[in-house]
Amino acid sequence: QMQLVESGGGLVQPGDSLMLSCAASGRPFSNYNMAWFRRAPGEERMFVAVVSTNGSSTVYTNAVKGRFTISRDNAKNTVYLQMNKLKPEDTAVYYCAARAYNMAIVEGDFAYWGQGTQVTVSS
Repeated sequence: QMQLVESGGGLVQPGDSLMLSCAASGRPFSNYNMAWFRRAPGEERMFVAVVSTNGSSTVYTNAVKGRFTISRDNAKNTVYLQMNKLKPEDTAVYYCAARAYNMAIVEGDFAYWGQGTQVTVSS
């Protein structure tokens, strides 16, 4: 089993920045592609970004391109999501997820999930 623990969420104003972290344990972190998903109120959980095992490749959903950056530190077993220019529509619970083998963007392809961290963007 892999354990994933997100942190860094909070209440911010539109235009602010926030960095989420996800600490992994229990499995060799560098073997896993890591992703962020989010669930907005009343909606399904949606893909946000994914990073490859060595950090060389990333994919983003169109809604966050140019504003969010996913990265990882394999020495610290941690994946990050730097969120800039936040908008009210970014309000959601953010989850990190892990998948071995190849990168993916479909929720069902990820084996391990964290409990989520709330991000609220409001003036």
